[in-house]
Amino acid sequence: MRDYKWLHEYCLNRFGSVAQLEAHLPVPLSEAQLCQVGDDRYLSTLALRVFRAGLKHSLVDAKWPAFEQVFFGFDPEKVVLMGAEHLERLMQDARIIRHLGKLKSVPRNAQLVLDIAHEYGSFGAFLAQWPVTDIVGLWKYLAKHGHQLGGLSAPRFLRMVGKDTFVPSNDVVAALNAQKIVDKVPTSLRDLAIVQDAFNQWHAQSGRPMCQLSMMLAYTVNH
Repeated sequence: MRDYKWLHEYCLNRFGSVAQLEAHLPVPLSEAQLCQVGDDRYLSTLALRVFRAGLKHSLVDAKWPAFEQVFFGFDPEKVVLMGAEHLERLMQDARIIRHLGKLKSVPRNAQLVLDIAHEYGSFGAFLAQWPVTDIVGLWKYLAKHGHQLGGLSAPRFLRMVGKDTFVPSNDVVAALNAQKIVDKVPTSLRDLAIVQDAFNQWHAQSGRPMCQLSMMLAYTVNH
């Protein structure tokens, strides 16, 4: 595995200057900023991620104001009370995407948000305290306790809300493959641990957030 110096030099050559490189990299929220986000916003983004999966993002995003209406602004205390009859009625509402499985996931994920908020004070506080050096552990937690949050949904949700994470996108996996770290999309506990360890090493060498390292890796294969 090549060290961070190689990654930095490769990206510097690609963009031509430090300023240009930095302009193309994401910046995660701080722990304090994550804590300031309301539980309703986290639930809204969880639902948005679930509905985006397998669908055209622009289509989902265009309908999202209607989703905000029918789900009471994603107030988890209200959403969690939505029963089967309520969801059946929503299946008749042409303003939203009528996918029963995805609709059912919203009150279930509202319960997840409420359970976590009860234990940690808020969903944001829970995300803030989770160490980035075990971010795959957070993916697994969300996939296990949430609904329709498997695959890339958990890391993509975290990226959307500003929690520092790498994302094993096609480009990142291709870069990891080129480095002979893993030879396929990491899904097993073993492969996830290997990838986490690689990112932890680059993180320790550079002090950079995981999301920036992830993007820089993608740039080594994405022309």
